[in-house]
Formats: sequence, C-alpha cells, structure tokens
Amino acid sequence: MSKTHQECLRSLENLRWGGKPRCPYCNSTNAAAFKAEQRYHCNDCFTSYSVTVGTLFHQTHVDLQKWFHALKLVLRSSRAITVRRLALEIGVSKNTASYMITRIHKAVEEESELLQKLMRSLD
Repeated sequence: MSKTHQECLRSLENLRWGGKPRCPYCNSTNAAAFKAEQRYHCNDCFTSYSVTVGTLFHQTHVDLQKWFHALKLVLRSSRAITVRRLALEIGVSKNTASYMITRIHKAVEEESELLQKLMRSLD
C-alpha cells in the first residue's frame, strides 16, 4: 500500500467530515487543530479527539495504511482470509490480525456506511 499514515488520516477526515472536523462527543464543528498530535480540541465541550474516535480504528496501535490494506483483503477476498495470511500480508502478529478481522466483521454491521465510503476510495 503506497499511502502513508498521514495520507490515510487525511483521507479518513475527508470521508467522515468532508474536511471540516466534527466533535464525536458534542457534534460541534468549533475545533482547533493540534497538528503535531493529529488531534483536534473542541472549543464547545473542551475534549480532544481524532478522526478515528467512534470507528473501528479507535484505540488501536496499528497504522491506518495497514488497516486500509486489511480492509481490502478481508472485504474483497472471494474466500475468507485466514489470520495467518492477513498477518503475513500486512506485517502484524497473528493476534493482531485476528483482532483486526474481528473488528472489521463487527464494523460491517455497525459502520457499514463508513466502510462503503472507504472501500470506494481505495479503488
């Protein structure tokens, strides 16, 4: 996958927010960017957040480019991809690959709109 983590973050921001950050806690668009941390500070509810809050990518330590690659492999494979194959393809441990597959399958049910947008953007 050729995109960097930063490019993936920007893509996700455009897909989720259309380029205008929206607080996942109070839905406000009144935010200031912390560029060095890739986070935003909401000026209404005074919380900080990133674009991954409320998504399958939230609170994971796996780079977004690996997540995006995993999404393509899991959702576009004609057969179910094995944990070992995913681990080898994206360069993570088997435990991490298993965790990612589980989260992706859960997101298919709970975040189908975001996943559809992501999959279209990955073409």
